[in-house]
Amino acid sequence: MKKILTVLTILILSQFLTFKVFAGSDGAVDIKSKNKVVEQASEVKDCFETVNRGIFAFNQGLDKIFFKPVAKGYRYLPKPIRSGTSNALNNLSNVVTIPNNVLQGQFKEAGINTLRFSINTTLGIAGIFDVASYYGLKKLDKEDYGQTLGTWGVKEGCYFVLPVLGPTTVRDSLGSMVNFTGGDAWYNVTISNDTQYFENSDYYYSRLTAGVDFRAKNLEAFDSLEKNSLDLYASVRSLYLQDRQRKIQNLDETTETMNDDDWEEIDTQ
Repeated sequence: MKKILTVLTILILSQFLTFKVFAGSDGAVDIKSKNKVVEQASEVKDCFETVNRGIFAFNQGLDKIFFKPVAKGYRYLPKPIRSGTSNALNNLSNVVTIPNNVLQGQFKEAGINTLRFSINTTLGIAGIFDVASYYGLKKLDKEDYGQTLGTWGVKEGCYFVLPVLGPTTVRDSLGSMVNFTGGDAWYNVTISNDTQYFENSDYYYSRLTAGVDFRAKNLEAFDSLEKNSLDLYASVRSLYLQDRQRKIQNLDETTETMNDDDWEEIDTQ
């Protein structure tokens, strides 16, 4: 029972910290303004909005009293340590991205990511150094099973907010479950199978560190979102749904800056 509670606790914390829906390949937050994406996002039903808003407020409180301060403290680490950590975590994410590249028919991208993973894991010392980029293999966007389901035509289902875990849809929740049923090689070698090389804690620490790293990179972005949003809940919902649509459609266009007009445009959707 203690082991189960530990697993649930770490996964919950790491999921909330990650806020992965807004992250690009480098972990930075992007704002998209593609009209088609906005239109598609607006069609998703917020089936439990009253309850969702209450849970959202609870999550925001947790972020202010715990997660945000942890991310601020993380920033005091020397930049080489933070960069190496980000590189290693991005390299590890390829074990989920590569199979999703294949499932989506992105065979070229799967090949590039496989080469990147092989080079960075060996020459880059477990991914700490991004040696592959030096050889011209540029970092590509991450893929996940929720995106794959979307590519296959599976509809989003209702939008809802989970305590601590944050925003999601029925489709994305189903996609996340695949990670724990064999779809994540890192989970398989640490949690599902007992090996002499890895411990269960290796998986938990990597997830938690990924969340802290992402939150630290986007402190100003989230502060700007909160400051300039007339309705923060609606803005986060809009950003989440637009970003998921963008990733499914593999749209690369991003706005270079975040100004008041960008946020006001989102607020009026």
